[in-house]
Amino acid sequence: MKLASHYLTRAGLAAGLLFTASAWAQDEAAPAQPAPEPVPPVNPTEALDQLKAAYQKEYAFLNAQLRDLQKRVADFEAQASNDESTKEAQIDRVEGEWIGLQSEAERMQALMTDAQRELEGVDDARTTLEATFLQADSTLEPYGVEELGSEAYLSSPDGERIGTVFGHAVRLLDQVGTMHTKPGAYFLRDGTEVQGEIVRVGNIAAYGHSAQGSGALAPAGEGRLKVWSVPAEATADALAAGSRPDQLGIFLFENETRAIEEKEGKTILSVINSGGTIGWIIVGLGILALVLVVLRFFFLRGASASTSKIVDSVGGKVRAGDIDGALEACKNFKGSTARVVGAAVRNLERDRDHLEDIISEAILHESSHLNRFGAIILVIAAVAPLLGLLGTVTGMITTFDIITEFGTGDPKLLSGGISIALVTTELGLAVAIPALLFGNVLSGWAESIKDGMEKGALRVINQFKEHRRTA
Repeated sequence: MKLASHYLTRAGLAAGLLFTASAWAQDEAAPAQPAPEPVPPVNPTEALDQLKAAYQKEYAFLNAQLRDLQKRVADFEAQASNDESTKEAQIDRVEGEWIGLQSEAERMQALMTDAQRELEGVDDARTTLEATFLQADSTLEPYGVEELGSEAYLSSPDGERIGTVFGHAVRLLDQVGTMHTKPGAYFLRDGTEVQGEIVRVGNIAAYGHSAQGSGALAPAGEGRLKVWSVPAEATADALAAGSRPDQLGIFLFENETRAIEEKEGKTILSVINSGGTIGWIIVGLGILALVLVVLRFFFLRGASASTSKIVDSVGGKVRAGDIDGALEACKNFKGSTARVVGAAVRNLERDRDHLEDIISEAILHESSHLNRFGAIILVIAAVAPLLGLLGTVTGMITTFDIITEFGTGDPKLLSGGISIALVTTELGLAVAIPALLFGNVLSGWAESIKDGMEKGALRVINQFKEHRRTA
């Protein structure tokens, strides 16, 4: 009702405005046109009723449209909900199918992986089997088994080939597991080839027996045998005669294809020769140091007389005032101490300072003899390890030159340079250590002799002064 009253009010105002506008228009147009016929007066109540009827009619129309739209919206929402449920069901079905296909793909991938692994295992087994056949052929061929290289064997199935290989292997094991004798040739120690009987102890040892020479055999290379240096003539003769000795002088070997050389015993000369030129230089210095040490020892031994004996013999005569007797007593002794004490006795009458200078001069004179060869010995002790280091560097350079030219395939080619590198260091230390030790010991002995000379001279002087005070 409020809404109807609002619209009625707005309609009344509109009608009043229309009436006023038409009156104003008539006033404006009056001067130009003749006055129209008078309009009959409008009844406000009737106009209001007409306006209400029009509003109600319009309201009913709009309300019908609203209900129709609401119905259409409800139908659309129902249809949309139905379509959404259908689509969600389709999506769930498709997702389920996709998950199933993915699981199936993973299962097929796992099967393919297992099949690939089995195929690789079969290939590895096939490769191993072929390698086994090749190894069996190379192993059994030296023992006279030639069937493994025939066309019939190579074209036969793998099962038959395996049976053939194991059959020959079992028979060969039975053969090499026993001691048997057969004729054959071998080399004596002087290199002469002789014919005789070869007694084989399985496949690990052999003995040769012939009128020219017998003994334990060792591989000489290429399947040949030679008499080894182990004394086993009696054993070989006994085995060839069919008897079994209680003890066997035997040489065990792995195979006969690789020659075995007797290892030469090391000697001092062989070790020095392996050190090369530098090794001999170090040895020469060592011999020189040894000679100088011996000479210095005898020099010091001759210079070191007993200080106490000299002082007791000379001092007793000095206290008694017998200077000539003291000089004769000094001549009875040899050595630097006796000469220094004699110099002190000859100059006892001089003043103290002058006498001490004379004693110092005598000690300096004797020091040149006492220090003889000492410096040279210590220089050799210092130079020897440096020469050893030089030999080490030289040997390594030689080794690398060989590696550059021939590679590292043959270790024997590298042994020369390595021997120079190691042996020279060994020789250098072997010379330096004793030279340094004996050099310092002898230098200490020389210093001890000098101290004894000075002490002996001062003691004689003091005894003379004591004699002067008591006289």
